[in-house]
Amino acid sequence: MLMHESKPRPLQILGVGRYVPSRVVTAQQLADRIGIEADWILRNQGVRERRWVTHETASQMGALAAREALANAGLETTDLDLIINASGTQEQAIPDGAALIQRELDLGESGVPCFSVHATCLSFMVGLDVASHLLATGAHQRILVVSSDISSCALDFTEPEACTLFGDMAAAVVVGRASTESGSCVHSSRLETFGVGADLTHIPGGGTGKHPNDPATRPEDNLFHMQGRKVARLSIKHGGEFLERLSPGLSSGLGDIDLVIPHQASLLGLRLMARHFGFGEDKLVSILELYGNCVAASIPGALYEAITTGRLQRGHRVLFLGTGAGLSIGGMILTY
Repeated sequence: MLMHESKPRPLQILGVGRYVPSRVVTAQQLADRIGIEADWILRNQGVRERRWVTHETASQMGALAAREALANAGLETTDLDLIINASGTQEQAIPDGAALIQRELDLGESGVPCFSVHATCLSFMVGLDVASHLLATGAHQRILVVSSDISSCALDFTEPEACTLFGDMAAAVVVGRASTESGSCVHSSRLETFGVGADLTHIPGGGTGKHPNDPATRPEDNLFHMQGRKVARLSIKHGGEFLERLSPGLSSGLGDIDLVIPHQASLLGLRLMARHFGFGEDKLVSILELYGNCVAASIPGALYEAITTGRLQRGHRVLFLGTGAGLSIGGMILTY
């Protein structure tokens, strides 16, 4: 579990990468498919277009993002000593998705350890937190954290609130232990879960509860269902106290934080965050309009955008913040 800690953990993001499928699906195309107005999608979701896979697998996408991150860091695949798959969706039940990414990176004979961290939309943040602790102990030196999510295959097109929101994406970072001089570190991290909201965002099928081989399992049990407004209300209810526990004073202003990279939950979610917690929209990084909600890949995908466009510079202090199914709220403050 992510916990609030006052002692910074040296961590430097050495390289970033991202992969998006070439297939563009517009709000108008979706509106025509499900019989609503495109204006409704733009007004309520804020997603003008998103990318959906055609032939790609999650591990292929993750490996492509990872290769860019390694090139950005000036490293080779052989420099890695740990791979963390931090995705909210899984390619298959077994084996672990990190092993599939390792194989796609041509490291299948390497013995490099691989495992997954799964906290739905907060998986990247949790994976990065785990990496920071492993770097702090000296157990590993170069860690790849990959979020690769394909949500388009599990959308219920009878539920406009969900099916008009999601896109497919992979994003990756390579991290290492930062030098004292660089100042790069994780200052604080926290995860809180409120299981009362477990049914607000869920896919009932796919596990032992509604097993695929059970005749009672219905096709709709394998699709994603969401009650967005209830999620938003529960998040706001607990959000202020959560922010205070993450960093005192954060619930009333950003203080010395230069940039906020939130999970791209929805236009409603981003606006509620800005309004209720006093986060100026000029400090928010949003990729929602062009990519939609890409599950766990949303935060590293927005991080990639911030770095490659120059909005995030070395020495800047950044806040990662978001919610995930559970309902979980997660946050991390780090110096880039």
